[in-house]
Amino acid sequence: MDISLSRDTAYQLVLEKIGENNLLKHILSVEAGMRKIAEHFDEDVEYYGLTGLLHDLDYNETKNDEARHTYVTKEWLKEYNLPDEMLYAIEAHPGHVPCRTRLDWALYCVDPTTGFLVAAALMHPEKKLSSLDAKFILKRFKEKRFAAGATRENMAACENLGLGLEEFLLLVRDGMMKISEKLGI
Repeated sequence: MDISLSRDTAYQLVLEKIGENNLLKHILSVEAGMRKIAEHFDEDVEYYGLTGLLHDLDYNETKNDEARHTYVTKEWLKEYNLPDEMLYAIEAHPGHVPCRTRLDWALYCVDPTTGFLVAAALMHPEKKLSSLDAKFILKRFKEKRFAAGATRENMAACENLGLGLEEFLLLVRDGMMKISEKLGI
């Protein structure tokens, strides 16, 4: 798909709006997870990645007003004439609109999964994403108080992608492992 917003320009926009902090690490993790999901389904990796990269662009502006989250992003991105499907997926990720497409479901599910996987890696004795196997991840998933902010229902909605939970979690982990140095885990 021909998009007028390059990854480099989008990244500079993220740095401008978000800064270099843990939220940036989350955004990069979501981008990496989205890329891996796209690769798995033979979808446009750049398109999925860009959607992940932009999904929380307005977070610093809207963190105290969840109802505005994503809508400010949409306004900021108007000048780039991005596809409606991409903007819709960004709106769908916090549940403002229902998921309809594979892109929507991917972002909806990947978003909380990245934080969950970071927490699991930090709890693991080796403190590395590469040390997380399915057994360890699934055991943590069943512990409701572990990484409680990572909504299990959103993560489990991966079945709407035609993926089982274990396969989905490992795909996102594998995507994040590609940037593990940037993440420090």
